[in-house]
Amino acid sequence: MSVKEQQNLQQVIKKYDDFISNKLKPSLKAELDQRDGIFNTLSEFQKLKGQIELIQSQKLKELKTMVDLGSQFYAQAHIPDTQYIYVSVGFGFHVQFTLEEALAFIEKKENHLQKLADKHSEEADKIRAHIKMALEAINEVLTNVTKQ
Repeated sequence: MSVKEQQNLQQVIKKYDDFISNKLKPSLKAELDQRDGIFNTLSEFQKLKGQIELIQSQKLKELKTMVDLGSQFYAQAHIPDTQYIYVSVGFGFHVQFTLEEALAFIEKKENHLQKLADKHSEEADKIRAHIKMALEAINEVLTNVTKQ
C-alpha cells in the first residue's frame, strides 16, 4: 500500500471517528439526559399520586408533613384542609384540583410522559445503531487493509 493510500485511509477513519465523537455520542447523551429528566418528573407525579391515595384512604381532613424547600432542606408544614391541592401543570402554572381531579390529571400526565420517554428511548436506540454501524465501517476498512 502506498503512502498516499495510507493517508487517504487514515483520513477516512478519522472522519468516521470524528462523526462518532462529535455528532453521535453528544446526540446520544442529550437524548438520554432528556429521557432521564422525563423519568424524574414521572417519579414525582407517581409520588404525588401515592400521597393523594394515602390521604383518600385514611380520610385525612388535615395533615402535617415535611416539605422539601430545596437542597435537601425541609420545613414542617400544616395543611388545614386536604380537600384541594395545587398541582404544577407546566410552564410555571399551578392548578387547584380536588383530589379526584388531581388523580385524573396525574393519570393523563403519566401516560403523556411515558410516551415522551419511549420516544427518547427509541431515538437513543437509533443513535446507538448508527454508532455501531460507523464502528463496523471503520472495522471493515481496517480489515480490508490488513488483507491486502
